[in-house]
Amino acid sequence: MILYHTSTEEIQTPDIEHSRERLDFGKGFYLTPLQMQAERYGERFSRRGDSAILNTYSLDEERTNCVHKVFDAYNGEWLDFVTACRRGLPHEQYDIIEGGIADDQVFNTVDLYFSGIYTREQALDQLRFKQPNHQICITSQRVLDQYLHFQSSIRL
Repeated sequence: MILYHTSTEEIQTPDIEHSRERLDFGKGFYLTPLQMQAERYGERFSRRGDSAILNTYSLDEERTNCVHKVFDAYNGEWLDFVTACRRGLPHEQYDIIEGGIADDQVFNTVDLYFSGIYTREQALDQLRFKQPNHQICITSQRVLDQYLHFQSSIRL
């Protein structure tokens, strides 16, 4: 599987240590199989005057001893998981987590839920109309080292 990660630099050897906390799926290395999505993400670096580098990786299809979670939709399970991760609360641990991104439109709904303005049901009602973008978060350094392989990088 070919995956993309946009940064301000080439990242040949990703590591969990430099990842930020309290993101959608917690601390990890985030990628997407959608090249256009990764390129659009790079625009935020360009707007700040930074270089945007599109890094390309391959992820082995065969992965032993790897706990993989896939969220197929913006649903209650996804909402609860993202809420826990963004709040820094304990949550189920996976090596690889796959699912929708809480982008600006989705995050507005999630934020209204966080703040208590939307009930869980109201948030889920809004989210069911959103088409998820796709992100993959690798939370295990062992998985990064063993199964993710740097291919190339280009300046956007």
